[in-house]
Amino acid sequence: MPFTSLVARLPFPSAAVQRAVGIAAVLAQALIGVTGSIVRVTGSGLGCPTWPQCVAGSLVPKHDSGIDALNQWIEFGNRLLTFVVVLVAAVAVITAWRVQIDHPERKRLVKLAWTMPGGVVLQAVVGGLTVLAKLEWWTVAIHFLATTPLVWLAVLLLRAFREGDETPRLLVPPAGRTILVLLAAVMWLVLAAGTTVTGAGPHSGDINTHRLDAPVEALAQVHGGLLVLYLLLLAVFGLQLLRIGAPKSLWRRYTVVWVVAVAQGGLGSLQYALGVPEAMVSFHVLGAMAVIIATASLWTGSRDRGPVTSLTAAPKELTAA
Repeated sequence: MPFTSLVARLPFPSAAVQRAVGIAAVLAQALIGVTGSIVRVTGSGLGCPTWPQCVAGSLVPKHDSGIDALNQWIEFGNRLLTFVVVLVAAVAVITAWRVQIDHPERKRLVKLAWTMPGGVVLQAVVGGLTVLAKLEWWTVAIHFLATTPLVWLAVLLLRAFREGDETPRLLVPPAGRTILVLLAAVMWLVLAAGTTVTGAGPHSGDINTHRLDAPVEALAQVHGGLLVLYLLLLAVFGLQLLRIGAPKSLWRRYTVVWVVAVAQGGLGSLQYALGVPEAMVSFHVLGAMAVIIATASLWTGSRDRGPVTSLTAAPKELTAA
């Protein structure tokens, strides 16, 4: 294949480069979710009311369009960030592809890398539909929730750069793995419930956007109750780790999840008590991204795929063969 031959001419990515690409993928996917919240709380969601153009007849903001210039540039800036995410996704694919050329067994790594540009395409479509739907609360919720599995997959990609391709060997008992699956599922329920609180709250993204017709207090209680369930499952998982004498690396990941989740819960409670100030919404979204990253890291740390074999280039005679 011509593309394969072109990629093969690139220098083999060092261990540091592979790690940097994985970290960049995680940060890019998380950052686009945070900047989306900034668009929302500043009421800039329809600063660019069309898609893919910003305003009718122009791809970039126009000051004579009758829309506030600051709102236009905030929304347009968020769209421009998509190109950064695309660039990082492309680099991830090329890096994984270059690794696989020297190490053909690294098929899983390449598959994970391809989820990054695939996710960008999905988000572009969902984002366009969100704009065309005039920021209806449920479309905004879908737009945010579509980001969350991409952040999770980016963490898996980062881990894949640093692990082998053997059949996973669980470092926790089957019951512990079941609890971990439930923990991940409840985490997404917490995130989904959070979108309903936002959908009924004061920050609509645009003054004319319809809101979810439900009491914010009740929705916040459901959201908080699910977080409590998440923490209870996390505590039970900790008992499993105690029972088996889990390695220090797994305990470190577990501790990070506790710190991040408790901090996020405290931030959410403070945010609610203060009447949901704009800045705290974006910090809460940042916290949500941190919870996803920490939980995904705990997930990957609960199994062992053997030592990584692709941090250096294969001998020339093997690649020539």
